[in-house]
Amino acid sequence: MGIEACTCSSLATRYARGVSTSHSDQGATPLTPAESSARSAFVTTQWSAVLAAGRSDTACSQAALEQLCRVYWYPLYAYVRRRGQSPHDAQDLTQEFFARLLERNWLARADQTRGRFRTFLLTTLERFLANEWDKVRALKRGGGLPTLPLQFDSAETRYGAEPADTRSPEQAFERRWALTLLDEVLRRLEAEQRAEGKAGQFALLRQCLVGDRASLPYDQIAQATGLSEGAVKVAVHRLRLRYRELLRAEIANTVDSPDEVDAEMRHLFHVLTGR
Repeated sequence: MGIEACTCSSLATRYARGVSTSHSDQGATPLTPAESSARSAFVTTQWSAVLAAGRSDTACSQAALEQLCRVYWYPLYAYVRRRGQSPHDAQDLTQEFFARLLERNWLARADQTRGRFRTFLLTTLERFLANEWDKVRALKRGGGLPTLPLQFDSAETRYGAEPADTRSPEQAFERRWALTLLDEVLRRLEAEQRAEGKAGQFALLRQCLVGDRASLPYDQIAQATGLSEGAVKVAVHRLRLRYRELLRAEIANTVDSPDEVDAEMRHLFHVLTGR
């Protein structure tokens, strides 16, 4: 399940500005040097790898691009819907856009001076909508090109559940992008915890990541997990640190240079909170 809108400001404030230390976190045991070293390593910056290999269409860059598209397709679908297209036409357009993006080397359009993946996707989609819509309507979905597996069966349900707002399609796209990014980070953290055999514990501790810090039920969680309240606080503290590391790594996947990560975090904080 995706992150609810009411939790976005809490997550954005806590992690886009940095991991703050509240009274409940003080005294928490820090990560060991081995843990810190293992966890602080940045993953390969996928968008940088795609851009670096871009014009050569290597299998590595293609796989990285497809992975990024699979994660971040929904904000584009919602953007097309906000532009007035029906659900069926929005599905056709989104699928055809990705089919052509992946097969026709539209990466060559990437502006090296504006290296954010979200900027590239939205700019390229706008050009596609302006120039290709008549052609798409005359073609069968995908136009004979290999299609990217997108979860359209849940897209309209997800879109219909979103609260109405007065943002422009472009502003709404950026907010959905930020929400998708946070949701992906939380999904990755949950997968890590599951792999460590801590799925049940994480289900209880998760509310400490997305809820109101002032009302965290540490005592209740301690009773449910069999841990001491102090141990719960340590576990939550470590989850927050790991969440921030994953957030930075995921943002690094969508910008052209590690130097842009902090600026992108500030931008997403502004998008989510309006501050």
